[in-house]
Amino acid sequence: MRRFTYETFAARVVFGAGCAQSSLAAEVERLGARRPLIVTTPRTAPLATTLAGPLPVAGLFDGVRPHVPVETVDQAVELAARTGADAVLSVGGGSTTGTAKAIALRTSLPIAAVPTTYAGSEVTPVWGTTEGARKTTGRSRLVVPKTVLYDPDLTATLPAAMTAASAMNAMAHCVEAFYAPGANPVTDLVAAEGVRTIADALPAVMARPDDAAGRAGLLYGAYLAGSAFGAAGSGLHHKICHVLGGAFGLPHAETHTVVLPYVAAFNAPAVPALRTRVAPALGSDDVARGLTSLAARIGVPVSLAQIGLAEDDLDTAVRLVLEKDFGDNPRPVGEPEVRGILTAALRGETV
Repeated sequence: MRRFTYETFAARVVFGAGCAQSSLAAEVERLGARRPLIVTTPRTAPLATTLAGPLPVAGLFDGVRPHVPVETVDQAVELAARTGADAVLSVGGGSTTGTAKAIALRTSLPIAAVPTTYAGSEVTPVWGTTEGARKTTGRSRLVVPKTVLYDPDLTATLPAAMTAASAMNAMAHCVEAFYAPGANPVTDLVAAEGVRTIADALPAVMARPDDAAGRAGLLYGAYLAGSAFGAAGSGLHHKICHVLGGAFGLPHAETHTVVLPYVAAFNAPAVPALRTRVAPALGSDDVARGLTSLAARIGVPVSLAQIGLAEDDLDTAVRLVLEKDFGDNPRPVGEPEVRGILTAALRGETV
């Protein structure tokens, strides 16, 4: 067995239908908090307000925006200080969790997170903010929520397109965990189970949106995905997607969905586990074909052109991606490799 270091960033996890309604107040109290700041979006603000009903909240910040712009964080931090908030209550998807993390990074306030999508970021130490056209990311224990309440009931009304893209974003966390710099036997085990769970549950939920068991499976898969990614770290796939989101405003989950098969195909020759563990979990003998087959079954975007990247953007995208450090990727990465991945993903070419 290879030598490895495995560092966990454990949060308290409460999982089960109805747990957000029944357990949230007690979980916030466990943090020693009395006046949490609710962080959410206009879409999920009514839900967040209802869930937080028994709590004497400090205030409501519903200005969350995709890719966590720095100016948004400034506003939320100012509101937290002005209202005397002693915790952050995050209710929403990945952008909401990301905003809560950015607040915690600046204020050291503890986070209680109630995810309503399948992002998985609620159990990772990874934070990211966008300023101008640049997305900056980092890792800190300060941003890991102290408590996460996974309630499948809260995902029951998630629109089909958002369900599919969000779950594929979690899938990207799992796949990347096999070749990220901190990959090890433990993250391999967790990520492989995440791939299998998501691949089994996602088509069922897309066919029957009210499938409670499928929704629970996706949320469990998201937890596994975040756990694996949080320990293994960020690799080639996420670095490319962060550039595309920050510079061109592409939707986060859909960008991960499109780019994933191309990076997986590129790294597969150097990462045997992508063939021996990930591909079988996808019901395939090839990881990229397994991912594209799943994408076809659930009807997600398959090219960057579909989600807003233009041919004229390609040269700029390649240049910006090459500013990243890819020294820890299992295969050498230079201009021809980046251009090849981005060109194929832009056009949705067959992997």
